[in-house]
Amino acid sequence: MIRRVAVVGTGVIGTSWAAYFLAKGLDVVAADPAPGAEDRLRAGVDAAWPALTRLGLAPDASLDRLTFVSEVRQAVAGADFVQENGPEREDLKAALIAELDEAAPPRTVIASSSSGFTPTRLQAMCARRPERVVVGHPFNPAHLIPLVEVVPASRTGFGGGGGSRTGSGGGGGEGVPWAAEAAYRFYEGVGKRPILLRRELPGHLANRLQAALWREAYSLVERGAASVADIDAAIAYGPGLRWALLGPLANQHLSGGAGGLAHVLAHLGPPTEKLMDDLGGTPRLTPELVSALVGGVNEELGHLDPVALVAQRDELLLDLLARKAAADSLP
Repeated sequence: MIRRVAVVGTGVIGTSWAAYFLAKGLDVVAADPAPGAEDRLRAGVDAAWPALTRLGLAPDASLDRLTFVSEVRQAVAGADFVQENGPEREDLKAALIAELDEAAPPRTVIASSSSGFTPTRLQAMCARRPERVVVGHPFNPAHLIPLVEVVPASRTGFGGGGGSRTGSGGGGGEGVPWAAEAAYRFYEGVGKRPILLRRELPGHLANRLQAALWREAYSLVERGAASVADIDAAIAYGPGLRWALLGPLANQHLSGGAGGLAHVLAHLGPPTEKLMDDLGGTPRLTPELVSALVGGVNEELGHLDPVALVAQRDELLLDLLARKAAADSLP
């Protein structure tokens, strides 16, 4: 059973992880060599605690279960699970992963929050036990957003999957690399919504889906077809409302009535293909396009207090999460 988690790197994501694990009643040992890291971590955890309290604390959750150490080796020496959140720089990441591999107990999973490194690249940084390194990529704010992408690599050892379910969520089951299985079960056990990728891809899964939407949004701005504000409104007041409840494919299925997705694809598939062919090609982030995007966002949001806007976003997010949790029929 995982009771002690090492959180290595305590920036924005690491702080969110630390707060979340504490809220779930775990012991957290955090490490970060940056000056002032401990003060920033404790302030960040304090700031996240009211929202986590509202979501529901474990009976034994306590801020007193947070320990900060300056040495990475000290943090991971007795850890049951390691959540790595180091900088997305090859040299720094390689040194950190190698140190974790050297110091962590042999069967302790090392999960990286990285969005830019594939697990194969991370495992190549390990000399001892590369098979226990996986990607465990959260989304900001990580203490609120349930999604975690679990990505194993080709070098991840197999075994230990017996008796587990495969489930509609796609996680776990026979043949799943043991480290990915363990990470998936851990995240699921602490209330996250993990997904298991079956193939390594740059950006994993959710960021690729976001990038597809951003590409068309950038193209529309570049072509002068729509303003930044109208693009945001089109999603926030249109499909984004449904996507927050069910994913794009599930919503497409529901739009087909009794015939479901098969009916939609049979009748709307050909025009949808033509629409996809007409999407913007590969817009480049030229200085002109960057200026147009930034200027559009400033025009849209410049009159608002960003701190208040984030607080309002998180307040609505908490409401949505509570309603989704109460709706048993939602997958």
